[in-house]
Amino acid sequence: MKTLEVYSLKVNKKLQRRIFAIHLLSGIKIVWPILSVLVVLIVGLGLLIGFLEGWLMHESIYFSLITGLTVGYGDFAPHYPISRCLSVIIGLCGMLFTALISAIAVKALTKTLDA
Repeated sequence: MKTLEVYSLKVNKKLQRRIFAIHLLSGIKIVWPILSVLVVLIVGLGLLIGFLEGWLMHESIYFSLITGLTVGYGDFAPHYPISRCLSVIIGLCGMLFTALISAIAVKALTKTLDA
């Protein structure tokens, strides 16, 4: 009898994960235009900073993604004041991106647990 209960709990968890994934993807579809604008801003500003600082393209994209995710390893740091201001904007866009994804995940989890 216990194995039947354990099996039904595993099936229930699989179903919950599937429902969560469906709600998460549907939430991302709704805010996808906003997310894509934020990604374009992050990468575009990173390329501009890279141009101003004399970095290679892949270094600029790396810097923008690391700064946008607010990790900031410190291996690339802008030296000019305008580049530093643009880096702050990249960080703000990254925080907005993270906040949107987190809000969508919380909403999907709430819908999953209510179902």
